[in-house]
Amino acid sequence: MPRIAPAEPPYEPPIAAELARIMPPGVPPLVLFRAMAKSPRVFAKMFAGGLLDKGPLGLRQREILIDRTTGRLGCEYEWGVHIALFAERVGFMADHVAATVSGPSNAVCWAPAEQALIALVDDLVDRRAIGAATWAQLAEHFDEPQILEAIAVVGYYHTISFLCVGLELPLEAYAARFPTPPG
Repeated sequence: MPRIAPAEPPYEPPIAAELARIMPPGVPPLVLFRAMAKSPRVFAKMFAGGLLDKGPLGLRQREILIDRTTGRLGCEYEWGVHIALFAERVGFMADHVAATVSGPSNAVCWAPAEQALIALVDDLVDRRAIGAATWAQLAEHFDEPQILEAIAVVGYYHTISFLCVGLELPLEAYAARFPTPPG
């Protein structure tokens, strides 16, 4: 049971309109979105700050950042939703999915530019800073707008992870589960 019960329909008109806009047809609103709907201000700010629209990073790059951030922060809720909805679309194989949760940033399943994104997440999660070696990797593969976007995505999904974990949100029925560690 989540710490704050999610809103139930009928929703306030602005919330209902936003939920209709962001959810695919026939898919009920996420527990996260319904929990945020209990605070119309937080709900509005959350969507105003969203970074899932077309930006300077490709969908696969964005998903690597989101999945590694939520995976490293133990946010199975958000990680599972993104893996379920986007992993196949962005060409993730089982080794990619597992490597978003654990393993080194230079895992062989990732291309060099993707390794730079994983290293960025790891630096920010582990040190709350970006090391010189990671910055050099990023600069080799990405321009300044892309790097800024990458940092912002990690920060945004850090916040989303705090909300999901802090509220103890139940996992969505269709969402993926963290891989079982080997051994």
